[in-house]
Amino acid sequence: MASTKSNKPTLTTHLLAGGAAGLAESLCCHPLDTIKVRMQLNSSRRLPANIAKEMPKSFVGVGHRIVQREGIMALYKGLGAVVTGIVPKMAIRFSSFELYKSWMAAPETGKISTSAVFLAGLGAGTTEAVAVVTPMDVIKIRLQAQRHSTVDPMDVPKYRNAVHAAYTIIKEEGFMTLYKGVTLTALRQATNQAVNFTFYQEFKRIARSLQDVEELPSYQHLILGGVSGAMGPLSNAPIDTIKTRIQKATSVSGESSWQRFATVTRDIAQKEGYRAFYRGITPRILRVAPGQAITFMVYEKVKSWIDMWNTSSRSVRLNNEQKFA
Repeated sequence: MASTKSNKPTLTTHLLAGGAAGLAESLCCHPLDTIKVRMQLNSSRRLPANIAKEMPKSFVGVGHRIVQREGIMALYKGLGAVVTGIVPKMAIRFSSFELYKSWMAAPETGKISTSAVFLAGLGAGTTEAVAVVTPMDVIKIRLQAQRHSTVDPMDVPKYRNAVHAAYTIIKEEGFMTLYKGVTLTALRQATNQAVNFTFYQEFKRIARSLQDVEELPSYQHLILGGVSGAMGPLSNAPIDTIKTRIQKATSVSGESSWQRFATVTRDIAQKEGYRAFYRGITPRILRVAPGQAITFMVYEKVKSWIDMWNTSSRSVRLNNEQKFA
């Protein structure tokens, strides 16, 4: 049986490697997430005809419009909320995934079935959604939805930064507003991580067996992570669009979560058409796929560095103990 001491480095490894992976992913891919959110929130039917005609439809057009009107740093609105939550989010994701996976391992062999990996991914996604992602998403979306210019000092936004946004939301709408859309967020994260981990683990197992190696090179982790990461958005795009609309809107007194969900879903379907549920799917795939590629590559690399350092430290310690024994 593994001792407590042997488990501690594993938890530390998940924390450091996951945090580094999340930070790298957010810095590289956040602009695409901002464009995705703007596309999901755009509704030409609510705008005057002359303005609606000018609204760009492609993700490149939306990105260009944001930069042109608000400055390039507007693409990084909400980044503070994301970075603040990255370390605990990734620590929870990877450590809970490994924990749930260990619970479902075969007692005799310790092997994990594909269905167990899928369930562990569901559990990890749900855990991170409730613990970190939902309040982080609410703050991020409120910041990203602001259409003020980052280059005009006279254009003062309602939310100045992530901390100010959280304070304002709690003060004006109550603490539970930070958990608006928690069910949909949990469903999105659960399906994302179930698909991501399942495909990634299977792809990695196949790649190892074909090459007969224990560790894959970083570029292969990048490719495998990108392919597995593209699967999630295709399966839950409507959930993500509805969640974004719910989290962006201010709270309505007396309206239950189910009523809000039904209202938003009905409004999108009736006023904008069913294609609106997939608005922003292109930038979301372009954001999630490379994001997962970077996450898995950096995670695997940092984890291997930490494992090598731990192994080296243990060897030095054992040699010193033997020398002075």
